[in-house]
Amino acid sequence: MSDASPVSDDPENPALHSPAEPAGTARRIPDGRPEDPAPSPDVPELLDEILTTARASRQPGGPPREAQRASGPPREAQRPGDSPPKTRDADGPPLKARDADGPARMRREDGEPYGQPGKPLARSPFMVGLTAGMGLLTAWALSQALVTVRSVIVLIVVAMFLAFGLNPAVETLQRRRVPRRGAISVVFGGVILFFVLFGLAIVPPVSQEAASFVSAVPGYVQELLANPTLKQLDTDYQILTRIGDYITSGGLAQAVAGGLVGAGAVVFNAFFSGVTLLVLTLYFLGSLPSIKDYLFALVPNSRRARTRALGDEIINGIGGYVAGNLLISVIAGVVTWVFLAVLDVDYALALALVVAVTDLVPLVGATIGAVLVTVVALLQSGTLGIACGIFFLIYQQIENYLVYPRVMKHSVDVTPAVTVIAALFGGTLLGIVGALLAIPVAAALALIIREVVIPRQARL
Repeated sequence: MSDASPVSDDPENPALHSPAEPAGTARRIPDGRPEDPAPSPDVPELLDEILTTARASRQPGGPPREAQRASGPPREAQRPGDSPPKTRDADGPPLKARDADGPARMRREDGEPYGQPGKPLARSPFMVGLTAGMGLLTAWALSQALVTVRSVIVLIVVAMFLAFGLNPAVETLQRRRVPRRGAISVVFGGVILFFVLFGLAIVPPVSQEAASFVSAVPGYVQELLANPTLKQLDTDYQILTRIGDYITSGGLAQAVAGGLVGAGAVVFNAFFSGVTLLVLTLYFLGSLPSIKDYLFALVPNSRRARTRALGDEIINGIGGYVAGNLLISVIAGVVTWVFLAVLDVDYALALALVVAVTDLVPLVGATIGAVLVTVVALLQSGTLGIACGIFFLIYQQIENYLVYPRVMKHSVDVTPAVTVIAALFGGTLLGIVGALLAIPVAAALALIIREVVIPRQARL
């Protein structure tokens, strides 16, 4: 019997708890004979395995590329004494295995193909300055665009303003069972008829007076040449000689041609703006209910009912103001026409229409119309001029203290001081259009302050 005894399975046997043998030493089997060490991988065999894997990846039925990337190419076995493979950078997260189809390209485990991004540059002074500069350039471009399209914006605002003003008349016809399209046709036809009558009343007198002036120019020239004072001035300063040289040199013809071209451009622009204004007003008047519904739909549902009530109140106020202002102007025009016709003043109808149109402008419109009519009557007769001046002085007092308050008491609720200030600001910003829009805008702001701002401040 051999001296070596088999290893017992007793847990107290110290052979089971002996320390691990060092690498490279032969392990002993129970019968005492040393075990053969594990065979080391052969280099040719590894190369054959790599080539076989590469050929299989090129074949149609080979493993997919994703599986090859997941498994990776075979690596050489680590030999004793070799340093472990590099799995992380000196200051970065662990690296993934090399791609099978990339030239030694390492990917980080965080999913970034080129590593972790650096700190954002939001607080960099360069980025702050660049952002501020871009903001300034954008603001400047927007301001220039607004200045360029200023005339278009004014036309749109005035058209919407007129649509609000004509809407009460359309709704009145609708309440009498007239379809909205028919009501719009009737109201808009009345507006067009007014402009036609205004043109027929203004154009003939103006053209007649212009023709009379042209025919009377030669007589005026002869009278000037026969004037002894002018003869003395011509002897001293050669006035007539210089005027003749200026006419023959072509300077007068050039100035007259430039003036005619400028006047024609002004007339054409005014005609085009008037037609555009009428078309926009017609479109806005026809689609006003849908425009209101669309704008109110942009408001949150919790505030939509109150916003709609305030909006309807503002729109009704603007419509009442426009309708009341038109009524006051019609009254002024009719009364003026009756007075001028009784006194037999020339061009009574044209002058009355001038008074009606200028009376639409707040504060100064009635005064401008009165001065124009008084001057025309004064040229016809001194007595007529004085009578017209007294008439307009009395009528303006009646209009300011009796007619205007009774007509506007249900339309706009604005104090006289606010009316004057709003008209001054509007006239300064947009001229006559701004003066027309200033009072209803002031009334809308007063309504918002009274119904929204003041109650909110009271709850604080």
